[in-house]
Amino acid sequence: MMLPGFKTKMYFHHQDSHKHPHPHSHKDDVGTVIIKKDRTREIKVVRRVLDVNAKMADQNRVLFRENEVFVLNMMSSPGSGKTTTLQKTLSIITPEIKSAVIVGDICTTHDAERIAETGVPVVQINTDTFGGDCHLTAHVIEKAANNIDMNAIDLLIVENVGNLVCPAEFDIGEDARVVILSVTEGEDKPVKYPLMFRECDAALLNKIDLLPYLNYDKEQAIQCIHQVHPQMPIFEISAQTREGFDPWIAWLKERVKSKFQQHHN
Repeated sequence: MMLPGFKTKMYFHHQDSHKHPHPHSHKDDVGTVIIKKDRTREIKVVRRVLDVNAKMADQNRVLFRENEVFVLNMMSSPGSGKTTTLQKTLSIITPEIKSAVIVGDICTTHDAERIAETGVPVVQINTDTFGGDCHLTAHVIEKAANNIDMNAIDLLIVENVGNLVCPAEFDIGEDARVVILSVTEGEDKPVKYPLMFRECDAALLNKIDLLPYLNYDKEQAIQCIHQVHPQMPIFEISAQTREGFDPWIAWLKERVKSKFQQHHN
């Protein structure tokens, strides 16, 4: 059953990987100090890379809003279960919510191939062709989105490059950000990498099916998340068994639905 206000459109399937040249940099202001012969100093400051990215992100936001597409930026460290979580999520919400996925990786199309098995349109971005970037920028998202029929989808999920640092710094024009933390990682990851958890709208605590076999303090992990981001919604899930998926799916559906309602009000 379609959610009220959703567009009913046909799928298309994009099988080609798509690569785009882009210089690697995630620095803020870059200062160059030149010592002159009279011993005075001339300081040249290069324009902030993030400012350029922010402008492109705003353009992406306009594109997504005009096409009534909700964009979710999914981030995590490598091995947290991001792709499996995405596979299971898509298997539940499809075809109720028409979706597409942009996958970011340094090399290979392995994750994109797995997601393509769900039948949704997938576009791969490999960053090895432009320095092996550890994040996706608004520029490459705009290029990848050109390969997706925006009129045919309601939800675009971006599976960002596995990293708990750089992806949080770059706005790509998304509507919401989700971070996945697995119980096979340290409980203190949120306080070690606070920007990621501060910038996200929800957290998924994944692989809870392994808790009986691990010396892991789940409550400490939750406390560390809330220390950085009080009141952040946390969904305890197992991407392997689909345990705990109902609250997560309900949250996602509500966020997508609310964008459509706001657009038509």
